[in-house]
Amino acid sequence: MDFSSLDNPIWSSLTSGHADLARGSGLARRYPGDVSPLSGVSQPVMAAFSDMADLIGPDEHVNLMTAKAFEIPKGWQLVRTIPLDQMVCTQMTMPAAALPKQLGPADVPDMLKLTAATKPGPFVRDTIRMGRYFGIRSNDGRLAAMAGERLRPDQFSEISAVCTDPEFRGRGYGQILVSSLAGMILAESRIPFLHVIPENQSAKSVYEKVGFRVRHTMCLTVIGRSSS
Repeated sequence: MDFSSLDNPIWSSLTSGHADLARGSGLARRYPGDVSPLSGVSQPVMAAFSDMADLIGPDEHVNLMTAKAFEIPKGWQLVRTIPLDQMVCTQMTMPAAALPKQLGPADVPDMLKLTAATKPGPFVRDTIRMGRYFGIRSNDGRLAAMAGERLRPDQFSEISAVCTDPEFRGRGYGQILVSSLAGMILAESRIPFLHVIPENQSAKSVYEKVGFRVRHTMCLTVIGRSSS
C-alpha cells in the first residue's frame, strides 16, 4: 500500500477527503480558523508560503506537518517545532470495542472544556466538522473521555483528540475509544493513523496494544508571519 500521502498529511487531507473544508488555492491550503489551525503546502518552497501568506492574518499562526524539518522562509518566524510519532494500524491485534456514544454540536462545550484541561492538540469550536467524535460520560453526566477523527487523506483516517479527564484515568477509556474507532475505520476499508509525542510512552503502549505501529517521526512546525 502507498503511504506517501502521510508524509504531508495535512495537505493530502485538504486536497482530498477534506477538500470541501479547504480554503485557498495554488500551493497552499488551510482549514477555516474556527475548524482548525492546521494548514498545508504542497512543498515547503517560497512560492507555497507566498500563497499561504494570502490566507492568514498578521497575528495568526499556522501548523504544518511534514516528514522532516524545513528551512523557515523569509517573511515568516518560527514559533515552535514538535516531533510527533506517526503510528499506523493496518490490522488490529485485539477485538474492536463497541463504539461509545457519538458526540454532536450540543456536546461541544463539554468537549472544549475537556480538551482545554488535557491538551491533546488543537481543538476549537467547529473542529467537530472534521469527522465523527465519540465520548464516554460518567454516571453524573460529565464527559470523562473522548476521541474522534481529524485528517482524512485518501484511504486514511486520523484518530485525534484522544483524551481522558485526570479524575477518570486508569479505567481503560482511551483503549476503548481508540480500538472502537480503529475498528470502525478499518471496516470502512480505510487505514487509521494517529500522532503522539514520542515521550508519551503510556499512550503509545495503549496504541500498540490496539495494533498501531510507528511509521515515521514527523515534524509539526508552527510559524507566523514576521513583523519585520
